[in-house]
Amino acid sequence: MKKILMLVFVAVAVSLPSQAQVKFGLKGGLNLTNLSMSESIGNNLKNKEGFHVGPTVKIGLPVPGLSLDASALYDQRSAKVTVSNIDGTDNESTIKSQSLQVPINIRYAVGLGRVANLFAFAGPQFGFNLGDKNQKIMNELANWTLRSSNVSANLGIGATFLGHIQVTANYNFALGKTGEVELWDATKKAWNAFTDGKASSWQVSAAYFF
Repeated sequence: MKKILMLVFVAVAVSLPSQAQVKFGLKGGLNLTNLSMSESIGNNLKNKEGFHVGPTVKIGLPVPGLSLDASALYDQRSAKVTVSNIDGTDNESTIKSQSLQVPINIRYAVGLGRVANLFAFAGPQFGFNLGDKNQKIMNELANWTLRSSNVSANLGIGATFLGHIQVTANYNFALGKTGEVELWDATKKAWNAFTDGKASSWQVSAAYFF
């Protein structure tokens, strides 16, 4: 995955014309995680807030309205799983992830004079786990295991003001499983795979380009 990512950056850099406009900036925002499971593991899956932050770059292309952007974001996401016990009480567990997320988007903008422009964007995103791969949940009767890397995609809209300030809203949807849940089998004294999970996210971001 890392080699593929490096080749993408090299290919983009080599293909850029000398007059391409490049702007660097800082980006940050909120995540609202949408965790889905192929099999239910509880009574309720509740989205929780997270955040992302990191450097970003915007590269103008020699086609009116088209540009690329890429970022290296520290990304934190979480979701809460609630399971009802036999005695009527609820057992709540929080699933968390920390990762480096690298989105690479192509954008098409429509100008509103020199003051602002509106744009739509889409592209792949490559993630690399930075936190604990294994998390005990449901009173340690289940184990949530994160993959070392994952691939997702972005689809969103945004606006740029005064050439420096940018706001965006997008949906980042998982293209493969983010992790899997294993249940403890006391009779065999072993963990058995139970269900796959995908962590997608609604995201709202702001960036400042220098």
